Amino acid sequence: MGFLDDVCARAKTMPGNLILPEAEDERTLRAAVAIEERGIAKVTLIGDPDAVAAKAKAAGVPLACKVVDPAKAPHLDQFASRYFELRKAKGVSEDEARKTMQSPIPHGIMMLDRGMGDGLVAGACHSTADTLRPALQILKTAPGVSFVSSVFFMSLGETTYLFADSGLVEDPNAEQLAEIALCTAQTALEFGIPPLVAMLSYSTKGSAKSHLTEKVITATRIALERLEERFGPESPVRIDGELQGDAALVEGVAVRKAPGSPVAGKARVLIFPNLDSGNIAYKLVERLGGAGAYGPIVQGCRLPVNDLSRGCSWEDIVGVAAVTVVQGQTRRASKNVSSVASEAK
Repeated sequence: MGFLDDVCARAKTMPGNLILPEAEDERTLRAAVAIEERGIAKVTLIGDPDAVAAKAKAAGVPLACKVVDPAKAPHLDQFASRYFELRKAKGVSEDEARKTMQSPIPHGIMMLDRGMGDGLVAGACHSTADTLRPALQILKTAPGVSFVSSVFFMSLGETTYLFADSGLVEDPNAEQLAEIALCTAQTALEFGIPPLVAMLSYSTKGSAKSHLTEKVITATRIALERLEERFGPESPVRIDGELQGDAALVEGVAVRKAPGSPVAGKARVLIFPNLDSGNIAYKLVERLGGAGAYGPIVQGCRLPVNDLSRGCSWEDIVGVAAVTVVQGQTRRASKNVSSVASEAK
């Protein structure tokens, strides 16, 4: 079973409710039908119901999803009040708050905040900023996480790797690079990928020295210092660096370049020192190596919000939707565990 098949199968075990706020885009409508037909999630579309119905009819899409009109929703006043309280210190007026909540993406994200959905996918016809800015304004980051980053799932045959950050954080400092490593290790755990994390560089264990290698060495040290606090003493997460790509992936090279490393030669999570290297690497592996590339998937947000490429197909939306549903399952499971622990005290 391939990566996407496996994720879809997991999503169907506990589908949840997925919000798609670009309801007047034909790709979104086709994806919504497929998501519900395959049992991946129940879908709520955000948009003008008449316009959505007309678009679906014109495209020949047999739409049966729930459609919420952000301009006339019964909870609009509540949403506007909530957004005003969140943003008034930034100079947002009550009228501006109401206008913002009549826009599909912010409205959909507020639905997540109010427990009216489990995840949101957008970006087919909006910029990354249009999707992530309201997510960070309303949802904020997950507890203990200072910023969001992104990850690509790279599927080569039966093996899936994680590449981060390949889509969002342009030039992370050592502290940020450590946080990206820890967040990506968490993503690996959520999706059943061995959390063996390689901090990549053009150097392995001091074979070269520069400010570039020092950043990766420092980031590795910071990540290791925070490892037990983040994951506990029995965690399977292992982090090592600095490692060249071949030392991270090839056992024979690892034995020579990084003997005794808990990660070298078997890494499944690759942390790149900047967006240049991460983005170039994923595109090369996809185009020349024939890998399936799924992402960028956002990590570090309090609730699952994922951004699409504006060149995406409806099938791409289905894939990202399935990943988002699995992320939502993890959040719900974590919340349930916390609730049980609180009741036991």
